[in-house]
Amino acid sequence: MKLLLWRRTVAELVGTGLLVAVVVGSGIAAQQLSPHDTGLQLLENSIATALGLTVLILIFGPVSGGHFNPVVSLVDWVVGRRTRSGLGLGEASVYLVAQVIGAIGGSVLANAMFEVPTAISTTARATPGHLLGEVVATAVLIVLIFALARTGRGALAAPAVGAYIGAAYWFTSSTSFANPAVTIGRIFSDTFAGIAPGSVAPFILAQVAGGAIGILLLVALFPSAGATAGDVVVPHAEESALERPTP
Repeated sequence: MKLLLWRRTVAELVGTGLLVAVVVGSGIAAQQLSPHDTGLQLLENSIATALGLTVLILIFGPVSGGHFNPVVSLVDWVVGRRTRSGLGLGEASVYLVAQVIGAIGGSVLANAMFEVPTAISTTARATPGHLLGEVVATAVLIVLIFALARTGRGALAAPAVGAYIGAAYWFTSSTSFANPAVTIGRIFSDTFAGIAPGSVAPFILAQVAGGAIGILLLVALFPSAGATAGDVVVPHAEESALERPTP
């Protein structure tokens, strides 16, 4: 029996919010600590994000799977439909709303912690190279997550996903947003980590395209990936397991 949807929704909302707080907060800190070195700012931001994402998946993954990403949730629904092992469409929709609300809240929280005004970002990012970077970043993320679940290595998802996102900060021109909710959340911080509203729709379209390519790669490489969609990003507990007293 799956955990109650409200519990999973809270986990996705809080987890996504804290993820954006890590991304935006570390970006603000990097900008303040290293104001004249963009490369060092990116290094500081990427390390904090990789470590923070790993920890958040470990915390919230056993409850909701630790998606924190609408593309992951939608792909989970798509590939799991045939075997009914992943999210239902209604569940995926609830996850998506929670993720977006959490992401906006996380950006506002980061601004407040650093006493930076919450303002709409003016950082334009939607160049052809950046959009291609988002397609690549998202496609590989999807393949990584579902390949780990299908091959019984879901326990490695937290460090693997954290490590991949940390690396993708550097090998993709877009610094690997790879997440529509995070993209929307970052509108609300006019800092190093922000993104201008005009760049958001192209970024999200690129991320959705990356998710679709990820599905095609899964079909080619792991044709039975849908059988373990319920274990994405990490295997999550049943209701009785969380209520059972620990020995």
